Amino acid sequence: MRTYRADLHIHTLLSPCGDLSMSPANIISEALRRKLDIIGITDHNSTRQACLIGILGARNGLLVLRGAEVTTREEVHCLAFFENLHDLEVFQGYLDKNLPDIKNDPLIFGDQVVVNEEEDIIHTEEKLLINATEISIGELEAFVHERGGLFIPAHIDRLKNSVYSQLGFLPPDLNADALEISRRSTPEEFRRIHPEIKVYPLLTNSDAHYPEAVGAAFNLLEMEELSFGEIKMAVKGINGRRIKELC
Repeated sequence: MRTYRADLHIHTLLSPCGDLSMSPANIISEALRRKLDIIGITDHNSTRQACLIGILGARNGLLVLRGAEVTTREEVHCLAFFENLHDLEVFQGYLDKNLPDIKNDPLIFGDQVVVNEEEDIIHTEEKLLINATEISIGELEAFVHERGGLFIPAHIDRLKNSVYSQLGFLPPDLNADALEISRRSTPEEFRRIHPEIKVYPLLTNSDAHYPEAVGAAFNLLEMEELSFGEIKMAVKGINGRRIKELC
């Protein structure tokens, strides 16, 4: 077994709240500088920048989980990741269908652009990506798991856009693979407040919106190799794989 460093919550320049310096090349550069082995690309309600970062990551020995931070109908933020490009494309179609047709105002919310490897803009997202989708949290979890993905309610300790802030409780039938705690809390603190989360693995990620924040928080995963399947086993604690430590 080896120990791998993973930051699974990173925004690119596609997210309106993401700085324009969060280009694919800059994200990869910062991840390598921070000695990360795994990163998760999680733009708001879009996967359109994740594929290029996956390609650049592979060239540099960095595993990139491709997905999105989805805002559910209840305005709960959840991370969703998929292993293969077909499922990612199907997921993007699902998001497009369920995101309200409300236009972005870049002067208020920020730019929403996709760039190529040369950092030329190849797509501008017209819909405001930070809106809530029409997908319920239960529907999102079912969709992700039907396609073999990972489903992780995000920053559950936050006072906004978390499962506790929006619902007031963690649904007992929600089949989450893990729960994310923000850097503002510690797992021990939040477990004392909410003992019901003890049955779930906990992750702490950077939620980076600027290059210097990439890897500011990370997890140590004990696995045999870098792969999506190994990460799923580590999160579930299967066959000796595990989340070794939260940082």
